[in-house]
Amino acid sequence: CYSRHACVNTFRSSGVTPSKATHAADTSIVQGGSLRTWSYRSPSVEQVQLVLSTEGLPLDADIELWHGPENAPCKMRVYVENGQLRPFSAVIETPRGPNTVAVRNIGQIEFPLVANLVTDIIDQPSADCTSSSMTIQGGALRTYPFD
Repeated sequence: CYSRHACVNTFRSSGVTPSKATHAADTSIVQGGSLRTWSYRSPSVEQVQLVLSTEGLPLDADIELWHGPENAPCKMRVYVENGQLRPFSAVIETPRGPNTVAVRNIGQIEFPLVANLVTDIIDQPSADCTSSSMTIQGGALRTYPFD
């Protein structure tokens, strides 16, 4: 995406956590009502992949990209009934740093989530996903059923 605003590509991982060489330092447990942030000052980090999951519990989170000191944050709301069966994965463009990615678990304290942010090995969407992409105008709502 070449606009001033960040782009977000989301794709379903068929119930399997995306393939990543994850390290313990990359993974954080975010308790209900808590906030976790990752900041990148380097402009060389052009995109990140965020993977959220739970141990079979509901996943309810707000995700924000804070792009520079004077821009309004780009926001996304995520709700998944079972974060183990269907983990959430998004590739977030982070052009021209500094950038901060924030995850707020807005679920109850009994529903922690696991957040993993990756900057080096980013999953790419399939050709089917890329060919079916569409622009959703501001204020519009688009839902996708899962079978």
